[in-house]
Amino acid sequence: MKLFFREAGQGDPMIILHGLFGSSDNWYSLSKVFAEHFRVFTVDQRNHGQSPHSDEHDYKLLTQDLEDLIKEQNLTKPIVLGHSMGGKTAMNFALKDPASTGKLIVVDIMPKQYPLHHDDILEAMKSIDLAKLQSRGEAETLLQPLIPESAVRQFLLKNLTRNEQKGFEWKINLPALDANIERMGEGLEYEGQYTGPTLFIKGGKSNYFKPGDETAVAKYFPKAEWVTMDTGHWVQAEKPKEFADVVLKWLGKS
Repeated sequence: MKLFFREAGQGDPMIILHGLFGSSDNWYSLSKVFAEHFRVFTVDQRNHGQSPHSDEHDYKLLTQDLEDLIKEQNLTKPIVLGHSMGGKTAMNFALKDPASTGKLIVVDIMPKQYPLHHDDILEAMKSIDLAKLQSRGEAETLLQPLIPESAVRQFLLKNLTRNEQKGFEWKINLPALDANIERMGEGLEYEGQYTGPTLFIKGGKSNYFKPGDETAVAKYFPKAEWVTMDTGHWVQAEKPKEFADVVLKWLGKS
């Protein structure tokens, strides 16, 4: 699948992969910071943003999409940075093809299986009758009883766009993500190790990390280093400047 991406900067390649329900738009400001030092590719993964839709959505396919992008752009050993779903894609890629991975940065996701979650978000989004929707403000009002967190509503509503008939539609492939949501919680698809430079950044207030997860990380990524930030799951959105400082310092660009 040919993914949509934005490219900026010069130097060693860096690929940024968003999380579930996200897009390259979420990383626009940070990508400009990183582009001062690297050639940055900010990607829309399949069924998100401006990339193509497919009925299929799992980590093997997401990994293959990333491989195809790297080959098409003739990139050599890119830095791969991924948050949440994007972090799992990045980990899978590094294990499947360690020789093609430059450095690995994983943001608030662990190499393990997670119980079903985000199904409440899917139900909330499916509850909106787009054919009758009059405005983005009305959509937020409809989401509020089901999603009380304002920041989460605003994040989700970035996926709402006008179609050619001036009505509303979701940019994400909501039916495909709904059908495959359990697969997004699965563990890693590939065995082996990636022994290159690896950084795990986790939110200290996030519930995506549990004591003992370091053992699983060390099994797959023996050179992993750790940074904990005073955030929840959306590390880069909650403290973007501090996040950029951590990444650039680790990459030797501070």
